[in-house]
Amino acid sequence: MSNDVDYKEITHKGLWGNNAALVQLLGLCPLLAVSSTVVNALGLGLATLIVLVISNSVVSLIRRQVSDAVRLPAFVMIIASAVTCTELLMKAFTYELYLILGIFIPLIVTNCAVLGRADAFASKNKLLPSAVDGFMMGLGFMLVLIAVGAVRELLGTGHLFADMHLIFGESARSWQLNVFGERFPNVIFALLPPGAFIVVGFLIAGKNLIDAKLKARADALKAQTVKGSKRVRTTGSVA
Repeated sequence: MSNDVDYKEITHKGLWGNNAALVQLLGLCPLLAVSSTVVNALGLGLATLIVLVISNSVVSLIRRQVSDAVRLPAFVMIIASAVTCTELLMKAFTYELYLILGIFIPLIVTNCAVLGRADAFASKNKLLPSAVDGFMMGLGFMLVLIAVGAVRELLGTGHLFADMHLIFGESARSWQLNVFGERFPNVIFALLPPGAFIVVGFLIAGKNLIDAKLKARADALKAQTVKGSKRVRTTGSVA
């Protein structure tokens, strides 16, 4: 890769253009399984983001020392080590949330988005671009998780930001918002895995619709530019 790194392009791809959940459709198992509330989605999203930054950074540092024969096993070991460190941190500081997320924290090791970024980007680029790529990919994945969790929690319970104290401490107990009140007929279907599929499907459809409108607008502006251009003829005179 060229030494001139386009951080704007890395940011756009991580958050929108190549989003792991909406475009690559990777990591859907935890995305659909534990995103029933915002706090669960935020916890898993932060864990995945930390693992992506650590694994991308370490892979970038050792990229010239690892041969192709052992490249993928080495990457898996690095990711597993980063997941173990993250898991231990969650046990120490957010133990109740760790118990709720359960097996889906260790399963980050098998998340294809993490291994994919290590192999496709970090193994070919320097430390800083690799760390930024891991952060942006993790942030994009986390934002989708939070969006899914917010919709499911709102439809399923009628409120938002319940149990945020599991991450931010006792002061966050008051963050809960009762949006629809007690009379809201809770849509339990939204809290079940089929509801997660439907919410993710609407998010993907919304992104595709936005992309299509942006492309149509860009094509229209390009056509106007070509139509409005003028040809200038230059003639020379001979003395």
